[in-house]
Amino acid sequence: MRDLNPAYHIPVLLSEAMDGLNIRANGVYVDCTFGGGGHSTEILSHLSTEGRLFGFDQDGDAMKNSLKDERFVFIPNNFRHLQRFLRLHAVTKVDGVLADLGVSSHQFDEPNRGFATRSDADLDMRMDKRQSLTAASILNTYGEQKLQEIFSLYGEVTNAKTLARTIVGLRNKTPFRNIIGFKQAIAELVKGNPNRYFAQVFQALRLEVNDEIGALREMLEQTPVLLKPGGRLVIISFHSLEDRLVKQFFRSGRFEEKDEQDPFGSSQSNAPFRTITKKPIVPSAKELSLNPRARSAKLRIAEKI
Repeated sequence: MRDLNPAYHIPVLLSEAMDGLNIRANGVYVDCTFGGGGHSTEILSHLSTEGRLFGFDQDGDAMKNSLKDERFVFIPNNFRHLQRFLRLHAVTKVDGVLADLGVSSHQFDEPNRGFATRSDADLDMRMDKRQSLTAASILNTYGEQKLQEIFSLYGEVTNAKTLARTIVGLRNKTPFRNIIGFKQAIAELVKGNPNRYFAQVFQALRLEVNDEIGALREMLEQTPVLLKPGGRLVIISFHSLEDRLVKQFFRSGRFEEKDEQDPFGSSQSNAPFRTITKKPIVPSAKELSLNPRARSAKLRIAEKI
């Protein structure tokens, strides 16, 4: 079985993700980022009639792709609430968790969503339209220091300080409302390739609007208890900050480095996982030729001890 809606989103590293999950036919699995249903469809093709799959997605548009399969349950919520909503379905342990942290092609291609730099749309960028925070509200209300931190940390924007100061100065005259107006307002600040610069700025805003790093941390923290021994955790990331968090969490079960030594000098580790991928798996040249948007994808696999 393959992606039912390739126009919505082409699943990244599909076969590699399935290999990483090491699917048990009668197991219980979670697709944290359902999207177009590509990964979920493939997981279901590996399950028997006893297997179960839960698909999470906070984007209301993704619900339209829900699969008609008695083994599948669609949960229209952010994956940061993983355990809470699984418990509502009497599930406390699972055999595998998959998360593809990328923005779907549908979200980029729908002009009115405000994700794409080329769109003449409102500065929105909400994955969950039920929330109130938008890119426009961030640009128009956040303080200069907070804006600088967002652009520097989430977008790696080289002139983040100047950009933040300029935004605060400009918005006092005219609030930011749409993409074209915002790009024109900061055009003189562009460093290097304009497409890359605006992509970095928009990425930073999107991560902040949707609290993507916070949601990732909360989801990961739930997996040591949720996964059965031998269960697999497969994460596909597209941002260096996300990848570092995943790598560190797989290694130690924490997000901060901590050197643990017993009194006799030997290393102590209570890590809940065994890391399967010493280095991340990246898309092949063939996959990139078919789906250039996969170019920054990195897949990491861990197994619950």
